[in-house]
Amino acid sequence: MPKVPRPVVALPPICETRRMSSVPPSPGAREGRAEGAAISVMLIVPDAQAAAAWYGRALGAERLWDLGSVLGLQIGGAPFFLHEINPANPGESSPADVGGTSTRIELFVDNPDAVMARAVAEGARVGSPIEDHETPWGLHRQGGFWDPFGHNWSVGDKSPIAPGTTSRG
Repeated sequence: MPKVPRPVVALPPICETRRMSSVPPSPGAREGRAEGAAISVMLIVPDAQAAAAWYGRALGAERLWDLGSVLGLQIGGAPFFLHEINPANPGESSPADVGGTSTRIELFVDNPDAVMARAVAEGARVGSPIEDHETPWGLHRQGGFWDPFGHNWSVGDKSPIAPGTTSRG
């Protein structure tokens, strides 16, 4: 059977791409600068152990450390953290407690189709199917899901972070 090409979705431009000249740092900008910084995410969940088990089955997450209600996990070397709801701190509420989330976790992998399929098989709800998108850096394959804890995930190939690494499902 011949392979049917997937449709390519053109994304609307978010902003114009322009070459910018370097901007001089503001006075004191180098003081307190975070050299070698890393950004990660702490997901608030009702049950950290159950969530860690789900992320392991669905996304291949491995435990870095486990303090019971707070866990460090990684997916392909990218760390993220889980923290159980803390009633004493209203700033640490799960998406279910607040009725949604304003954050999307981006996961860049070699085979987004397989990761998405495994997450859905483990109970994730499809947010957007995996599709090919035309982007300024070339073809980008991406889709998304909601995990059972209310967190919004996008799964795509590595092209936004490593040009020339698009994938086809």
